[in-house]
Amino acid sequence: MNDVLVKDIKPNSYFTTPVYLDKAFIITAPEMPISDELILLLEKWHFKAVICDGEATTEFSGKDGGSGMATEEGGTTIGLSQQSDGDKLQKAEEFYSSFLFFVENVFVKASVSDELDEKAITEKIKDIVEYIREDRRFLMRVLKNIEPAPGRNYLATHSVRSTIISIIIGSYLKLPNYRLIELGVAALMHEAGMLKLPSNVYLSERALNPQEQKAILTHPILGYSMLKSFDFPLPVCLAALEHHERENGSGYPRKLSNEKISLYSKIIAVACSYEALNSKRPHKEAKDGYTGMLELLKNEGKQYDDTIVRALVLSLSIYPIGLYVLLSNGKKGQVVDVNPENPRFPIVQIFGEVTPDGKFKMMQTAQDSLTIVRPLNRTEIDT
Repeated sequence: MNDVLVKDIKPNSYFTTPVYLDKAFIITAPEMPISDELILLLEKWHFKAVICDGEATTEFSGKDGGSGMATEEGGTTIGLSQQSDGDKLQKAEEFYSSFLFFVENVFVKASVSDELDEKAITEKIKDIVEYIREDRRFLMRVLKNIEPAPGRNYLATHSVRSTIISIIIGSYLKLPNYRLIELGVAALMHEAGMLKLPSNVYLSERALNPQEQKAILTHPILGYSMLKSFDFPLPVCLAALEHHERENGSGYPRKLSNEKISLYSKIIAVACSYEALNSKRPHKEAKDGYTGMLELLKNEGKQYDDTIVRALVLSLSIYPIGLYVLLSNGKKGQVVDVNPENPRFPIVQIFGEVTPDGKFKMMQTAQDSLTIVRPLNRTEIDT
């Protein structure tokens, strides 16, 4: 593929083959013009070039160009191989389970034997960063499809999910690879201080008494001291200390605000808040991804960094990957990829339908054609 400088792209031009932001993230297909809005968005987020092996034209030629996409009434239909889709989902499930098992073992050793292997954790995060780069959308579908098993350590589950979301946000912010790895380690270990508390406190399914609530508030300081004692990098230690700080100074333990809070802490604050909103807890039901995203977008009291919230929305979409949805044509589906040009109109897989060549039927939602009516819960999918 060849680099195409953003400054050289003429508004509303077409390319004869798909245009990518990187080797896995598609921006437009041949029948989709590169709008002025998209060019401005790329420039705003400092993308100097996109990649494509086709040629620019002033109008859509009508040729397929190898994109696997075709326009039909009600939206854009996208074909995806059932075999490759199923295989990648299965691999994503296996990868997620393996990662969760690794983290559970790390946490057990840390709490029982006071052992913490920074090098092993870093190596695992390198694998996670690479996997997310290659198969992010399948991993996000797994996060939605797999409910945490009863009896599993929710602290490990929360850390795993928050790590994946944090790395996705960091990738959108174009952090270099070494910083993505450091961010991943920070996200994985941000709750390390909880491991220094009695397990019947941080794993409790009952309401905590005032003394236990006070103990919970010490976990950022405990985590910072613990990670520092095992020679984790200072930015990782600071993330454990500051992940409950808030932009408006309402957080803890030091009531920091705005630029006084480290970047990793800002990212993890958004990622773990989003994860917590969308996960079932002993005293609350999970919200769907759309509702959780709207709550973060409201950013009541300006608790979170607007740039980080925006990165979350643009990398996952307002209707996040994995969300079950009811469409304006009365059909049901699942969000399978984002639309980087407009986070309100993601790509949806239509349940029970295939293209004439036997591929899963995907539709690009759009304001003037196929739209999402509302999210669906899992019981509604089965009816």
